[in-house]
Amino acid sequence: MTASNDSAAQGTSTGIATTTAAQRPVARVSVLLYSDDYTTRDAVRAAVGRRPAKDVEVVRWHECATADAVISSVESDRFDIIVLDGEAAKVGGLGLARQLKNEIFECPPIIVLTGRPQDSWLAAWSQADLAVPHPLDPIALTSAVATLARSGVPSA
Repeated sequence: MTASNDSAAQGTSTGIATTTAAQRPVARVSVLLYSDDYTTRDAVRAAVGRRPAKDVEVVRWHECATADAVISSVESDRFDIIVLDGEAAKVGGLGLARQLKNEIFECPPIIVLTGRPQDSWLAAWSQADLAVPHPLDPIALTSAVATLARSGVPSA
């Protein structure tokens, strides 16, 4: 063991726990993904992947194509992050985000996919935690998922 590892290991003897990025626990998250368009759902899953960051792992995807399925799923199951397509037909993800935030006790964090960057004001109205505009940027999407995963999701 090197001297720097010895001091890190002994850091708890002073009452101060030292944690490096390598020691950070992996946040394992389940994601609910809503879009009426399967190509959008495929694009989101492909962009985020299994490991959006070194310390974040997506362990489960649950896909919904209708707003009713989203509401039913959120009421009956536990998700760490919800991704809603703001461009979905019939019921858009922005209105659905606002509904979930107002009606679901301890609603999970929500990412909305907006039609364009200028729609960030709509994302704020929807009470979404983060917004990612179309066309989907894989880096922005993985960053959003990782940020929300780190913001209080207990590691499993």
